[in-house]
Amino acid sequence: MPRDAAGLVRRHGWFLGLFAAGAALRVLAMLGYRPALWFPDTYTYVVTVFHPRPDLVRPAGYSMFLKLLEPLHSFGAVALAQHLLGLATGLLVYRAARRAPRWAATLAAAPVLLDAYQVELEHLLVSDTLFMFLIVLAVALCVTRRTSTVVLIGLLLAAATLTRTVGQPLIVVLAAWFVLRRQIRPAGVLLAAALVPVVAYGAWFYATYERVGIVGANGVFLYARTMSFADCDRMDPAPDLRVLCDPRPPEQRPPSQEYIWAKDSPLVLLPDITFAKANDDLAARFAMRAITAQPLDYAASVLTELGRTFVWGRPVYPDAEVYGYYQFPETPPGPPGRYPAQVGAEYAKLYEQGAIGTEIVEPYAGVLRAYQGFARLPGTVLLAVLLVPPAAALARRWRGRRRTGVPVWPVSWSAAVVLLITPAATAEFDYRYVLPAVPLACLAAALSLRPDVLRQSGSEKEFGDDIPPNVRV
Repeated sequence: MPRDAAGLVRRHGWFLGLFAAGAALRVLAMLGYRPALWFPDTYTYVVTVFHPRPDLVRPAGYSMFLKLLEPLHSFGAVALAQHLLGLATGLLVYRAARRAPRWAATLAAAPVLLDAYQVELEHLLVSDTLFMFLIVLAVALCVTRRTSTVVLIGLLLAAATLTRTVGQPLIVVLAAWFVLRRQIRPAGVLLAAALVPVVAYGAWFYATYERVGIVGANGVFLYARTMSFADCDRMDPAPDLRVLCDPRPPEQRPPSQEYIWAKDSPLVLLPDITFAKANDDLAARFAMRAITAQPLDYAASVLTELGRTFVWGRPVYPDAEVYGYYQFPETPPGPPGRYPAQVGAEYAKLYEQGAIGTEIVEPYAGVLRAYQGFARLPGTVLLAVLLVPPAAALARRWRGRRRTGVPVWPVSWSAAVVLLITPAATAEFDYRYVLPAVPLACLAAALSLRPDVLRQSGSEKEFGDDIPPNVRV
């Protein structure tokens, strides 16, 4: 073995071992479930590939990702690309934590590399893996590079926002990070770089629907969120809003998502499509009335949804159908049931230039199913990981170790917290919404153990440049 390679293995052997194990798991997924796994959202994304226009429910970023890979005419190639993004995310976390103790950096990268549900999510044809990679790269640039990369950071955040709308608040979080460092101009550049593409997409959306925004479903989803507690007797809504009331007590109501998709939902029963402007505006008004009339109930509801993130087990939620999509299946999934998905399936055949579906091949699939039975990051462990940075900061203060610079972990920690809270506040808990926050939470924990801070002066200094060589790890 060449001397340089031997030295690399000595320095990073544990991480390289985890990385190889993660790559092996992804090879098993490619061999066991060919070419990929399907989700109801998949079909909408595929339609947008062939009819490029903004969707009312989901931004078109993931569809553009599919469009880039369309010449290959293979959903297997899409799954492979997503697995490579998952491995790249693990590498980014390890690299961003490079000045932490190597054991901490290795542990930080372990969940995204080895969690069975992460591997399964990458094999699903949904936007979450691409979104996770974009935000982790943006945060990694914040904590490992100079301020000259702020344009790239802004563009990454724009791409993330146009992949999943939950990326919008992260633009503010990362801009605030530069403000905290007293770097106002880079913060402004980041905001401009992020907002210009988002505004341009908004202009396209307006030209298509004559509506302001990048999606047309915010009111609908917030309405569904409030139906876990909304009491029309207490709200006293305007007469035109009462059509959206549910007379059942909150404890007897279905999960929030049913108020968007179920045929007997008060919103779905209204004239026109669910996401028409009139319906979305009506739903938004109802939701705001519920929140302002019952703020404590809303807060309790958000905490309840957020609390689902941190339980030790993995109870079935929001229903068995959705829960099942996150498991490696024993039998091939059936064809789509809803009409829009059936239309999308026809376009998927054009994309693949052949039949679509999932072929389950043993013994590879069986190995993954067995692995998924125990290899996951429990929610309680994620909570402990999130508590590490503030606990470490308090411990340093208690010991009288005060630093003169800005600690580097808050940007990653804040991004993780925002990604966990936003769905709970605006939609509902979903297991796949948690996974993109995990590498950020783990990165923050590792960064809180690293011995360096960022000086507040010198905008072009790299993080850790003020640390004497003898204390670098």
